[in-house]
Amino acid sequence: MAYQNIDGVRVWGNPEEGALVQAKLCADTGNVVQALLMADHHKGYSQPIGGVVVYEGQISPSGVGYDIGCGNKAVRTHLYAADIKPRLAQIMDEIARSISFGMGRVNQEKVDHELFDDPDWSVYEAIGKQEHDKLKVLARNQLGTVGSGNHFVDLFEEVETGRLWIGNHFGSRGFGHKTASGFLNLAAGRAFMDKAPGEKMDQPPVLLDLNSELGDMYYRAMKLAGRYAYAGRDYVIQEVLSILGTAADFEVHNHHNYAWKETHNGEEAVVVRKGATPSAPGQVGFIGGSMGDISVIVKGKDTVENRDAYYSTVHGAGRVMSRTQAAGKMNWKTRSRSGGQISTQQMLDAVRDFGVELRGAGTDESPFVYRKLQEVLDAHAETIEVLNVLRPIGVCMAGADEIDPYKD
Repeated sequence: MAYQNIDGVRVWGNPEEGALVQAKLCADTGNVVQALLMADHHKGYSQPIGGVVVYEGQISPSGVGYDIGCGNKAVRTHLYAADIKPRLAQIMDEIARSISFGMGRVNQEKVDHELFDDPDWSVYEAIGKQEHDKLKVLARNQLGTVGSGNHFVDLFEEVETGRLWIGNHFGSRGFGHKTASGFLNLAAGRAFMDKAPGEKMDQPPVLLDLNSELGDMYYRAMKLAGRYAYAGRDYVIQEVLSILGTAADFEVHNHHNYAWKETHNGEEAVVVRKGATPSAPGQVGFIGGSMGDISVIVKGKDTVENRDAYYSTVHGAGRVMSRTQAAGKMNWKTRSRSGGQISTQQMLDAVRDFGVELRGAGTDESPFVYRKLQEVLDAHAETIEVLNVLRPIGVCMAGADEIDPYKD
């Protein structure tokens, strides 16, 4: 097998000590069937990024995290990359103008959606009318916005065929963030809308029994936030297709911050994946690399090792440098940074050399802060098959130093 079993945690790739400590704590807390670390793992809040925890009858709001339903969508268009390269700069300008990154909204087109009539909004009505109304307004205002952090809208050239793909990465925005913080408050005996105390990176996971009233309410709210994230990614992809004047003939769409009810080894389990992509046999996924690296479309294999991974794989390349290490410490009064290891010029040179037309992004998202995607894919070679290799030609993200409380 390509994974190691370290104190009961199944670990793919090179173990990162901080993430391993967190995974061990998760493994020792609650009704845990198995804890795992994918090859792109690194420290997160409570449950590591790239961490998977399988529970019997329990769900973890801290494990799913604040960006409920964060995930990727990719579509293959009818175009070839060569068709648009002569006007790529103008197209990227139009994407940056038309799609809302960071805070606020650059276009005032409110996106209506059947999701706002979903019966699971009753969860918030049960909590309180004020909570329900505030969250629904926030959700309406932010649907179809991308946010900041590592969230992107990219154009890709398929290496083998030259076909043009569109990909994006973001989640449930403020609606998901406030849903997560609200249920973490309720679990601690606080009011839903209270200001939660600051989290500690290595605190134990917060667990809810699925058959409890609070656990059932969280599960329904999480699913609603997941449908919201899907709707947002669908909207953004359609906007980019309209800019390009084309349509799609293939799509792949996955969450990687979510909890799924699944059957493993003949038993129903709750699989909490935080920065991990589902990879059941035949299931197709989109895994993004950095702005200076490949991305891939993959398919889960029917192997013993994939079963041992609880049908989970990486969601990206994985960070090797924190945001502060890369960009330096921010002085918000002077709007200046100091002490960063990566300069803006280094980032711009790297993406230019890779052939990318870049809009936005800070050095904390530069290629230097991530592993090479192929390295983590190689660690999972027995669990996933790479179907398509995509090379970015256009990358659009929020600008450097964008304040966004809902990022990552």
